[in-house]
Amino acid sequence: MRYGGPVDVPPPDDHGFVPLAQVPAAALAAYDRQHLPAPREAFLTCWVKPARRCGFAYVIDGTLAGYGVVRECRAGWKIGPLFAAREAVADALFRRLAAEVPAGQPLYLDPPEPNRAAQSLVARYGLTPVFETARMYKGPAPALPLDRIFGITTFELG
Repeated sequence: MRYGGPVDVPPPDDHGFVPLAQVPAAALAAYDRQHLPAPREAFLTCWVKPARRCGFAYVIDGTLAGYGVVRECRAGWKIGPLFAAREAVADALFRRLAAEVPAGQPLYLDPPEPNRAAQSLVARYGLTPVFETARMYKGPAPALPLDRIFGITTFELG
């Protein structure tokens, strides 16, 4: 499901954020791999370039607990991916990324429907359904931790 709408939130007053450019590539790739059916190191190298997108990791006691990226799109801005170990981390990352969006611009997030915490997050910030899709697989669906996927990278890329 894609949710969207204008979001005006201040960034959280938190010290757990690290710009993605400062996260070792191997650590980011290992965390990312936990949320997908295949590795994507080469993709990540391009996706997290600060000149094109804004991304942050959330670190707790030296351990990567989540990360997210926000980018400008044709109409507004999209957050994706948004992966987090728990809802509070996802919420903090969402607010940090949303604070990068110019006032009045729409923001979009594509959470998997079974993730109830993600559904609560979009409702909390007033995002409303824009459209929905169905995910299809040839063969068995991969076992993914949907409770830690608060936003897919993009419908076009998964």
